[in-house]
Parts: sequence; C-alpha cells; structure tokens
Amino acid sequence: MAAPPSATRGPDSWPDSWYVHSAPPGPAAPSLVGDTAGDVCVVGAGYTGLSAALTLAERGYDVVVVEAERVGWGASGRNGGQLISGYNKSVSAIARLSGPDDARRLWALAEEAKALLVGRVERHAIDCALRWGYINAAAKPRHRTGLLTQLVDAQALGYDQLRLVEGERLRALVASPRYHSGLEDSGSGHLHPLAYAQGLARAARAAGVRLHEKTPAVAIDAGAAPKVTTPLGRVRARFLVLAGNAYLGDLARPLTRTLVPIATYMLATEPLGAERAVALLPGDHAVSDTNVGLHYFRRTADHRLLFGGGVNFANRAAAGAQARLTRALRHCFPQLAGVAVSHFWHGSVGMTVNRLPQLGRLSPTTYFAHGYSGHGVALSGICGQLLAEALSGQAERFDVFARLPHQSFIGPPWRVPLLALGSLWYRLRDLL
Repeated sequence: MAAPPSATRGPDSWPDSWYVHSAPPGPAAPSLVGDTAGDVCVVGAGYTGLSAALTLAERGYDVVVVEAERVGWGASGRNGGQLISGYNKSVSAIARLSGPDDARRLWALAEEAKALLVGRVERHAIDCALRWGYINAAAKPRHRTGLLTQLVDAQALGYDQLRLVEGERLRALVASPRYHSGLEDSGSGHLHPLAYAQGLARAARAAGVRLHEKTPAVAIDAGAAPKVTTPLGRVRARFLVLAGNAYLGDLARPLTRTLVPIATYMLATEPLGAERAVALLPGDHAVSDTNVGLHYFRRTADHRLLFGGGVNFANRAAAGAQARLTRALRHCFPQLAGVAVSHFWHGSVGMTVNRLPQLGRLSPTTYFAHGYSGHGVALSGICGQLLAEALSGQAERFDVFARLPHQSFIGPPWRVPLLALGSLWYRLRDLL
C-alpha cells in the first residue's frame, strides 16, 4: 500500500506522533516469507482489516492479514481519536440519497458501531483511554441552523443524547472565544487511536489470526481463487478483503476513481499542567467545528492539547503546514500563545464524493470497505464486521451500504488541480 512520506519519524520508522510516544508499538509481527494459504486474506491492519479479521476468526475462519508497515501505521494510528455518532452527512441528506428506510438503517448501524467498539474494549481489556463527551461547535453563527437540523434528525430517530449549548454554557465547556453555539453529544467521545488499534490486533491474534507486518501487497488477483503477492511470498485464499482505505494506492485501480486520499495534520502541545489543561476543556470533551476545513481538538491524559485540521489534496505534507496549524491553535485558544508544540504529524484520510463510506465487491470473492471521510474510528469497526458477514453469506446489512450511490472523482492529470481549486473555494467560504 502506497503511503505519503512523513516529514519526521518516530521509533521504528513511525510517523513522529504523540501517539507513538505514549503507546509504544512493541515488537513487530513477522513478515511473510514464502507461500501460505487460508480461508481469507485481509490487506491492511488498520481498524477495518482488524475488525474483519477478528470477526472472521471468531466465526472459525483461517485468516491471514498482510500489512505494509505496522499495525495502525496509517489513519488508524494517527487520527484525532474522536468517536462520533453518525456520518459526515446529516441523516436528512442521506435520506435524499438512499431513501428514508435505508437512512434509518444506516443510522442504526452507526449506533451499533459505537456499541461494537465499547464491547471490544471491555471484552479484550483494551487500555485506550476511552472517554465520553463530544461537541460539534459552530464555526460561524449561520452554522447554528445545521446544528438544529442534526438535533431534529436525531430526535426523530429516538436519539436523546444531544443538546444545544450556547453562549456562557458553551464557554463553560470549551474555553474558546471562537465558538458561540454547539451541539453536545454525550453518546460520542474519544480514545487513544493507536492503543485501540494495537488492542484489536492482540485480540485478533489471540483468536487465531495470522498477522504479517512489513509485508506490502504488491499485486492482487481478484478472480475465483484470490491471490495476494508480496515481496517475499504469496497468500492464496477463498476470499480477499481490501482494507487499505487511503493507503490502498493503485492496488485495485477501479477503486481509485471513487476514493481520494487527502493529507491532514495534527499537533500536540507541550504538557500544560493539569490545571491549565482542564481549564481549556473542563468536561474533557472532544471538539470539532463545522467548517469544511474543520479543526478538532481534545485533551490528553498527560495534560496536553491535541489539535488537528487543514488538508492537502495532493496528499503530502505542505510547506508551512505546522506554522499554519499552530496559528489556528492560538486563534482558537489565545491563552496558549507562546506554548510550544512537542509533536507534529500528518496522515491520509480516505474521502468519497458524498462523504459516506463505500462498501462493495470487486468480484464474488473480493470485498472492500473504505472512505469514512473523517468518521472512521467508529464506522470502520462495523464495516469490518459487515465485510465478514457478507463473505460468510449474510450480506443484507452489508448491502445497505453497498446500495449507496457513489460518484467518481475526475482522474489524472486534472484530479489534484481541480481538488485544490475546490479546497480553495471551501476555504474562502469558511472565511466568510
């Protein structure tokens, strides 16, 4: 799986994130050398692949997972760690695409996704600092209307965990002058993403999954007898699962038309001390705002602030990205002027045109899931389970996602320039 270059590296060639230093990855699983066979080969050891592998192994399948780098090396170990209800699209908008019945089914699956994650954390004793509380903060006064739409949609579905918070009530939860209204969700939260990925991997291996790290898939055969070729070996299987998401590269060319990997950035401040950190977010909420080029942040257990945002449609680290993100941090929290940044990193997010996950089949033996568009902490887990269900012959729930209409992005050489123009338009709109 192709990956964008990292400007800095942490232990064992990891991107130098705060996550790597606070949850060291430990010894690597062996690379694949020679040929092997199993019932299912999964490409990618992020949340999607590990969830599919764990579900399949629990059902008695012999599963082989190949990972180009290390468990959670991609988006699963670098993301904002925000466990958010729903999708990167309102239920009303989803209903216009899929019809009201499938929109309700998709909402129910998103709710199941959170319960699935919690169940795995508890059952497998995954120490990933799972906490509850999330706020979607209106970046502009006009965005309050969108928050109200979310609230009405959720109430119509029987979800009662949301409340609108405004003015002083909001500033008591988020000590930033930037936001004046927000939607608090007590049914969403945050966790340590890399620790969660490592916990899933331990659970999968305990269930019998054969995991091979530093084993990139260089070619696949999606035919009647699937085969994955790696630098030093091959895997033959009855079924193939593609779970590389933004790091899939050109391994399956038909999928490059509907999925675009986009680079985004994060930083961690130096330790602020308990009193100062708690004063920023007294309720320990995760927060993201409503801009298209959004910012998101939360506290850490060692009293730092994690702060993310910004995108690069060329899927690489842009010059000056750290300085821009640091300015955004200080604009959001002027009280952090002069605070040093201890870690800065970037990673790729898999985006679709409609900002909804894409699940499907390349052939009767080859399945894929990707394109969570910023909501992957929760959705990747349930989608991995649905992949396992589908190849086990229970595809009804999988097909709710597979029925979603997905448009294609324009191909090379115009893709990146046009996406950049679209990004510029949205940045200008965010400024208004």
